[in-house]
Amino acid sequence: MRRTGTTRRGAFTATGVLALGAVLAGCGDGPGRGKDSARSGAATAAEQASTARAEKRIRTAAARTSLELLGGYEQVIRAHPATAAGLSPLRDAVRAHAKALAPAGGQPPALPRSRAAGAEAGLKELATAERRTADAHLAALMEAPPELARLLASIAAAGAAHVYLLTELAKETSS
Repeated sequence: MRRTGTTRRGAFTATGVLALGAVLAGCGDGPGRGKDSARSGAATAAEQASTARAEKRIRTAAARTSLELLGGYEQVIRAHPATAAGLSPLRDAVRAHAKALAPAGGQPPALPRSRAAGAEAGLKELATAERRTADAHLAALMEAPPELARLLASIAAAGAAHVYLLTELAKETSS
């Protein structure tokens, strides 16, 4: 009995020929392509410059927010030295976050005195500031380039963990 129709060998041959044709068609430098590539190169350079400006703006704002939070940690530690053992690792992490966001670094801005009278209230204020900072970093994700977005997401996740730890430390302080 004789087979009719497409055989497996014929299908593989046809697929190979089509693939080879597609590769060869993509490799050619047709007329007018030089102008298009020069135009797209200028557009790419403009896009890269725009992305760099946006990244710098996002980094500056995120670093400022982290430095303000760092100032809050410093303030609570100065006002309530008994909290230093619990707050020092968190403060050091926030310092590292600020440095990662703005490698040039900077000093924490001067903050007004804490309104909180006791250590527990100071820790609660710090937890609230940490939550605001994490929320700000999450909001910046939407317009950040991929690498910066991953960094911001990581820092926001660490901030959420800090909120939990600060809340637990405040509970321990009140008892």
